[in-house]
Amino acid sequence: MDDDVESGALGPYQDKPRTFPNMRSKSYTPLIFRIFMGINVRVLFVLLLLGLGAVFYVGARTSPILVFVFSVCIISFLLSVYLTKWVLAKDEGPPEMVQISDAIRDGAEGFFRTQYGTISKMAMLLALVILNIYLFRSTTPQQESSGIGRSTSACITVAAFLLGALCSGIAGYVGMWVSVRANVRVSSAARRSAREALQIAVRAGGFSALVVVGMAVVGVAILYATFYVWLGVDSTGSMKVTDLPLLLVGYGFGASFVALFAQLGGGIYTKAADVGADLVGKVEQGIPEDDPRNPAVIADLVGDNVGDCAARGADLFESIAAEIISAMILGGTMAQRCKIEDPSGFILFPLVIHSFDLVISSVGIFSIRGTRDSGVKSPVEDPMAILQKGYSITIILAVLTFGLSTRWLLYTEQAPSAWINFALCGLVGIMTAYVFVWITKYYTDYKHEPVRTLALSSSTGHGTNIIAGVSLGLESTALPVIVISISIVSAFWLGQTSGLVDETGNPTGGLFGTAVATMGMLSTAAYVLTMDMFGPIADNAGGIVEMSQQPESVREITDLLDAVGNTTKATTKGFAIGSAALASFLLFSAYMDEVSAFAHESFKQVDIAIPEVFVGGLLGSMLIFLFSAWACSAVGRTAQEVVNEVRRQFIERPGIMDYKEKPDYGRCVAIVASASLREMIKPGALAIVSPIAVGFLFRILGYYTGHPLLGAKVVAAMLMFATVAGILMALFLNTAGGAWDNAKKYIETGALGGKGSDAHKAAVTGDTVGDPFKDTAGPSLHVLIKMLATITLVMAPVFL
Repeated sequence: MDDDVESGALGPYQDKPRTFPNMRSKSYTPLIFRIFMGINVRVLFVLLLLGLGAVFYVGARTSPILVFVFSVCIISFLLSVYLTKWVLAKDEGPPEMVQISDAIRDGAEGFFRTQYGTISKMAMLLALVILNIYLFRSTTPQQESSGIGRSTSACITVAAFLLGALCSGIAGYVGMWVSVRANVRVSSAARRSAREALQIAVRAGGFSALVVVGMAVVGVAILYATFYVWLGVDSTGSMKVTDLPLLLVGYGFGASFVALFAQLGGGIYTKAADVGADLVGKVEQGIPEDDPRNPAVIADLVGDNVGDCAARGADLFESIAAEIISAMILGGTMAQRCKIEDPSGFILFPLVIHSFDLVISSVGIFSIRGTRDSGVKSPVEDPMAILQKGYSITIILAVLTFGLSTRWLLYTEQAPSAWINFALCGLVGIMTAYVFVWITKYYTDYKHEPVRTLALSSSTGHGTNIIAGVSLGLESTALPVIVISISIVSAFWLGQTSGLVDETGNPTGGLFGTAVATMGMLSTAAYVLTMDMFGPIADNAGGIVEMSQQPESVREITDLLDAVGNTTKATTKGFAIGSAALASFLLFSAYMDEVSAFAHESFKQVDIAIPEVFVGGLLGSMLIFLFSAWACSAVGRTAQEVVNEVRRQFIERPGIMDYKEKPDYGRCVAIVASASLREMIKPGALAIVSPIAVGFLFRILGYYTGHPLLGAKVVAAMLMFATVAGILMALFLNTAGGAWDNAKKYIETGALGGKGSDAHKAAVTGDTVGDPFKDTAGPSLHVLIKMLATITLVMAPVFL
């Protein structure tokens, strides 16, 4: 082997050392799962039956619609169990692959335990703050008339907040759990055929997607049904069903809180490790990506799981929960104003739509099948085309089920044709989602001109690559904003002309029409999340193939899947931003309704000509830029620590480059884990404290100047401007980062000189700059937008 090294040959594949140390001594399982696993199977089965019986009992007591929702969710959970067994039944490949996979799994689970331990302590502290605020706040007339006192309201909000946080944490764990077990199976399948590897990655992502969406739906449904039965809703002297959704806002806030910190911590982890590994490994040492000689490579692969899978699961869970609750609030408000006899259809409509989402997305997932041809040398189909076929099937089914749902739940004698208008609103949302996915794909897939132009700019140096990437990202904000604008105006107009009017004859369906469009956009959320989870699983699979030094033909397959994964991750982020924009618009309207209820006076518009209100808008815009800056600088600081450590190991252990010494992977994992947890606190705290502090300070100012609603108005302006600035910034960051990444991938296919060329080095620099853009700051922003909306809903009493 020494002769081979001296002559420049690294020896045959079998001769190279392939042993990788574990990051932890034993696998980690969260306490809640350990408790269930310790219970006798028969006892657990009985408890499960009792739990299901209780769920169906409260569902039947509430509405037959909820029985349908619970039934679909349970079937989807059973289907996800089948997908898990199918994926885990696949072989893990040779021992060297298993060793690498175990190291990734242990590192991911160790970080997850520490990160979510920190988040849970912060959640408990915030729950105490909410409890104290609600114990001393005023109550709405509706709550007073129904006999719900401050203590009951406080307990309900805190319980909803903690349940939302718990479910969001479980959603994140599920995303991580499946990805660290599927990656090695995709690597092993890539030795046989690209289609089999694709199918395993899609079904693994499908398992996570079905669980996340199912939990979001069933969590809100159980909370709604429990409050309905416990509070005796719609009985004499009790709360009306149209006011019940307002009690659920704590659930959305809990989900947003966990999702923000999960996205921040995971994003800092994955991109700091990635940047550190690339800067020293690719640029300085000239070794390939995921080379086993790079001490940061395990940390990089761990980051894909905690940053992309766990964080994205919590992110989409929060998106769906926030959208369901805001739509339920607006549906109840509209039904009350229109004096609709049975408003339950309008309130529970979002739950039914997402139940159908589970059904149609399952069809899309199962439409992607393997082939009997196991030869690696057979013609490789375009994975993106296969995924798009599944998405097209899902879209068609979504249109059909949306039409059926609107006729079933939104038909009313007061306006017999209103359901048609709302079905068209849903169609607007579905088309918006499809166009968003297409636009993001156009700007981030190297099959299209923008990324190829960006790659071409790399041939003239690092600076021109950065300039081209920034300009591409800025340009990419135009089309999505136009699409969002058209969809909001179209859906609002369709709702207004639906024929539903209030007591004075004014049309009232506009906002609910926008809510229905948001539901349409998210009606394929489970399949979109499946495509997103596919990305990091394929990325990890490529890393395992590279580290275990499989034949080049296998790496070609995983590289192809990885490039497609970059595009699907980018399209999912675009999809999430679009849904965040529509959901934030709904939550903003719900906030104004809630302020009106607490203040006992109308609050319909925000006048930015008032200096204090304009200042609130400026502060909201500033919050977006400051948050983005802190998130990116956190990646930079952590990456510097990784770079210094990797350089130190290469200097102190010169045998690493010759395969004579093993890198210390665990050291890099420990550095990134501790730094990312430390760095996530400051931007996360900024997001939570800012709206509360601004609202409280301007409330005091308003008290002394004779403007009692000043605090609420300033917070409304802050929320409005932050939403607008956040959407634009997130679009820019996500698209620019995705384009830089795929420009590098395009050059690595052999274009413009291929790997090792000057163009490739410039593209690596662009990819390094884009890493914190697309995987830390960008995804955190659309979580931040929705969290600002939910926190203002929960904390509205503080501003009055």
